[in-house]
Amino acid sequence: MIQVRTAVPFDAASMAKLLNEIIEIGGTTAMVRPVTRNDIAEWMATDAERSAWHVAVDSDETVIGFQWISPHPNLPPEACDIASFVQVGRAGLGIGSALFTANAEAAKALGYVWINATIRADNEGGLTYYQSRGFRDWTVDTNVELPNGMIVDKISKRYDV
Repeated sequence: MIQVRTAVPFDAASMAKLLNEIIEIGGTTAMVRPVTRNDIAEWMATDAERSAWHVAVDSDETVIGFQWISPHPNLPPEACDIASFVQVGRAGLGIGSALFTANAEAAKALGYVWINATIRADNEGGLTYYQSRGFRDWTVDTNVELPNGMIVDKISKRYDV
């Protein structure tokens, strides 16, 4: 059974491990360098009063997914950015849906009007996930260079809360 709860600093190591496996496989995140527990903990602490972090855990409290919303310098103040990560091999089991329900409620409670998701154009799973939540395309950035030199297009989708 999947449970979603607010993420706490203790979760940062498990979240980093899950994210690093996704980064290592490549192709679904713009992140190309491994992250540490400290990286995640710092991200969680940044703009904490305007952000929400949730983890999905299984029956033994193992983190099997996480998602956050936070302000972004390229967005207006009424919008927040979202990032979602599900354990490799566990996509399509309702983890992302459960996380999004929690973060959509949090976005509304924090006073946001809409949520932005920016996805690599070659990440079919991510595009499908956000589309299925009701996000719609609002802008495309072409020829974006990632930190490793790879060039990708990014599609930004909008969800009105």
